[in-house]
Amino acid sequence: MVAFFAIIGLILGISVIFMGIGAATSKSSMDSRLTTVNTEEILPNADGKRKVLTKDAPVILQINFDGMIGVDSLKSTEIQQLLVESREGDFKKDRVKGLLLYMNTPGGYATDSDDIFRQILAYKKQYNVPVYAYVNGLCASGGVYIAIAADKILASNTSLIGSVGVIAPTFMNFSKVLDKIGVDTMTISAGKEKDALNPLRPWVPGEEDNYKQIISYLYNDFVNLVVEHRPNMTREKLVEEYGARIYPAPLAKEYGYIDESDVSIREAIKQLVQAAGIEDDNYQVIQLENTGWWKSLFSNKAPSFLKGEVTHRLTISPEMDLLMQNKFLYLHCPSAQ
Repeated sequence: MVAFFAIIGLILGISVIFMGIGAATSKSSMDSRLTTVNTEEILPNADGKRKVLTKDAPVILQINFDGMIGVDSLKSTEIQQLLVESREGDFKKDRVKGLLLYMNTPGGYATDSDDIFRQILAYKKQYNVPVYAYVNGLCASGGVYIAIAADKILASNTSLIGSVGVIAPTFMNFSKVLDKIGVDTMTISAGKEKDALNPLRPWVPGEEDNYKQIISYLYNDFVNLVVEHRPNMTREKLVEEYGARIYPAPLAKEYGYIDESDVSIREAIKQLVQAAGIEDDNYQVIQLENTGWWKSLFSNKAPSFLKGEVTHRLTISPEMDLLMQNKFLYLHCPSAQ
């Protein structure tokens, strides 16, 4: 551990020096005012091949929603930065001809889900490009919220889709425990119901009403958008029958959540390329990712200079995760059902 942190300290010192040099150099360049945080990676096309083409070749931009929405690279601000950069630099001459949303997510924060959904709609309208969503695994709750921005939703046969609903982390009350062990507490607040659902005192009837109103509002908004963007789905069916359950892709197709099941990623790319009007195989599938070593150091993989992989993992249920307290979630939570 001493050696490890010594190496980290040395690297940080060298990085500070280079950042200082870079900052001094950048002042002489007008273009340096635009900060680019994502790097380009070429992915396999519909034939399963990766090609290095000229800087004017058409591009299908793949955006990976792999994980919880609202966390790390799936924050709405990160997606916004990615979309902005897809129209700058090597991509500024309308090279991006379509978006492929690769979905494998249980959902996440309601605000981020809604913001990303509206960003994709705005991008599609502004640049007149087709948007397809491809589900390979799980597309639940906030994932569905984002996917309905697509012109078409495709899925592999073993994928699971659904969970149209809203949940807040479980509120707990410890007042009886505190009474039992003889602990007194005092909360000082101003404003009616400012300390609503305070876990350190007995709750009074009705103090949860405001939270129920918010949940109801978010749920109705979610349902309305699904019904609006999925023409084979009715509000009555969604609310009264399908609820917040998840369904295998064939059933999800039958119920109207998706357009096609039993589709491979190659077939999804092929359909999107055709919809984008690309008539040959002279195109690239590109993803933009923030792969900075400093960011990766605190994610699930350590940077390459450490020669190996270090995994950091602490699994906490959504109900107990402090990051989710006081958050309203479009999230599939099996343990809460």
